[in-house]
Amino acid sequence: MNYKLLFTQLEQAGFEDWVAELTRLNEKWFDDSHHGDFKRWNEALQMLPEVSVSNIDFSASAITVKGNCESGNKLHEALSLLKPWRKGPFKIADEYIDTEWRSDFKWERVLPHLSSLNKRKILDVGCGNGYHCWRMLNEQPEIVLGIDPSVLFNMQFQALNYYVQDERIHLLPLTIQEMPLNMQWFDTVFSMGILYHRRSPFDHLMQLKGLLKQGGELCLETLVIEGGEGQVLVPESRYARMNNVWFLPSADELVHWLKRCGYKNIRVVDINKTSVQEQRSTEWMPFESLPECLDKEDSNFTVEGYPAPLRAVVLANK
Repeated sequence: MNYKLLFTQLEQAGFEDWVAELTRLNEKWFDDSHHGDFKRWNEALQMLPEVSVSNIDFSASAITVKGNCESGNKLHEALSLLKPWRKGPFKIADEYIDTEWRSDFKWERVLPHLSSLNKRKILDVGCGNGYHCWRMLNEQPEIVLGIDPSVLFNMQFQALNYYVQDERIHLLPLTIQEMPLNMQWFDTVFSMGILYHRRSPFDHLMQLKGLLKQGGELCLETLVIEGGEGQVLVPESRYARMNNVWFLPSADELVHWLKRCGYKNIRVVDINKTSVQEQRSTEWMPFESLPECLDKEDSNFTVEGYPAPLRAVVLANK
């Protein structure tokens, strides 16, 4: 990965010490001590065949690298070694990666409500393999930075970036806790599908606020429940077979949380029940997915008896 442009911009903004730390960590991010499957993933990147790229499309539902690949079988084999693919879809030459999530569904719900992303510095927290970051490039931002600690997601991003080579987009294998405190550098910050995994949602909302410039925009997408202010679901153990779901507020209560954290101009712009068309098992993610997490008799409930996943998009300003 080439972080030269990103590091230069950060240094110019006064974050020289952080750049020095990132440079030191960069040597250790991708080595075989991080994960038992690292060798397989690294082999996948090394075997990626050349593609005669004719066009790159960030506007389509699938991030698309158009071009000719004379080694289609090798491309399929390399990308298959990077399974499971959860966020997408992607299309490289003739290879279509049908990911677990149709992440384009979410983007189409979010995009119409955002302030312009043109010439803005953007951060996507917990971005996975960067699907939404790639979609953001179609809006002509100055720079897009995604952060996600998953080594696999970072390797999937590198596989696509091998063909795209766009200097405006970067993905760092970091958690939000490893970002500078009170950075105040980004015009727009996304946190999509993260809040309910945080044991302290208020800490997360304050961390996001600290990363935003004054007047900057937060796009928060998270699980909610039906109900009014003051209503919150705290699962007894698992929720939809996930053991790391802590708080599911109502949309009204989520607005209350944002007010308590000092956000302004708070608006709920979308509420949508997750469908089995949006999240399901595929060839590229063959493990259990949403259909296996819903009650077989009544899909309005999870297998634990809780309300089925309902997702809200909330925008707010610092």
